[in-house]
Amino acid sequence: MIDAWALKTHKKNCEVLILPKATEAGNPDFRVWDGKARITGYIEAKKPETLHLDPIAVTPQLKRYLETFPNLILTNFFEFRLYQHGELTQSALIASPINATQMKKTPPLQDVAEMDSLLERYFEFDLPAITDPQSLADALAKRTRFLRDEILHIMKLEYREEEDAPQKGLPGFYEAFKKMLISKLSIEQFADLYAQTLTYGIFAARTRSDGEFHRELIYQNIPGTLGILKNIFRYISLEEPPKALAVQIEDIADILHNTDIKKILHRYYVEGRGSDPIVHFYETFLSVYDPELREKRGVYYTPEPVVRYIVRSIHSLLKSRFDKEDGLASPDVTILDPAAGTLTFPAEAIRLAISHNQQKYGEGSIHKLIEEHILPNFHAIELMMAPY
Repeated sequence: MIDAWALKTHKKNCEVLILPKATEAGNPDFRVWDGKARITGYIEAKKPETLHLDPIAVTPQLKRYLETFPNLILTNFFEFRLYQHGELTQSALIASPINATQMKKTPPLQDVAEMDSLLERYFEFDLPAITDPQSLADALAKRTRFLRDEILHIMKLEYREEEDAPQKGLPGFYEAFKKMLISKLSIEQFADLYAQTLTYGIFAARTRSDGEFHRELIYQNIPGTLGILKNIFRYISLEEPPKALAVQIEDIADILHNTDIKKILHRYYVEGRGSDPIVHFYETFLSVYDPELREKRGVYYTPEPVVRYIVRSIHSLLKSRFDKEDGLASPDVTILDPAAGTLTFPAEAIRLAISHNQQKYGEGSIHKLIEEHILPNFHAIELMMAPY
């Protein structure tokens, strides 16, 4: 019906996709989009035997959909209800469900003009550009929760615990995360870690992209220096991930395509929140996505002037109190940050050590300092994946 209406009204590039729905809490039933990147909205369809939509409208499932999807139709194929930004904006009854389901006969059409108006409003819907960090964090957090739930469901279906069992796709990444990051990582923890990694990786890719942005373009905007992220997004962008996963990624990419990313990053500069706003947006995102985890892990932004003061103080104390002539650049000084986050403190310590060495011993000393002192003696540990 949607395809026919779009054809009749000359709506170009309209494609109705049946969404995978592994659980009742999963995706709505259909997504209407252009088949590549831009999403019009979603449709949640109930069986025609569902005579009344009022009870459905107050279920936790629909409430979750309305909080997440800003342009949604709820229907039993007789009545259509359009919700935009969580509010019921229009409804149309095109036929009597009682005639069709109980009297077993084809009901006459009614309210056709209202249905045309509803669909026109549905197709004309356009999200306003996201221009502030809090709004972006809210939108990404909602989608990341959906993404986490889908990853967990896929893992429970595909992961095999047998020793030496070959693992591909998400189970393969789970084994890699356990090997390289956290050996006792549970499937539930992995789903959360991987979902955050995907969302934040897509956000980071968007900051490097101008113009068009969709799932297939993410990979080429991930820096080659980030090996594990490059592998993750090769799988997401260039290979064939499970459809349920691809759908969530496309949603997140669509949100970021509709974001004025330069304005958001500039906002951090204006507020004096440091030279790397991509790093500091993580605190904003996590405060919405999982405030308890943020509290537990201590993900709080430390202003760069404070970081510089603390690091300079340590450098000075090493020289004045511990007889380390070169402070942080002294060969027998070891640094460990046990909760490094985005490496703000170690990075500043490295900058200061290099600056000290350069001023005292010249430009030619830097390579040796890095190779013989910084790489073997500066250490940092972080449990969360997104900061990487």
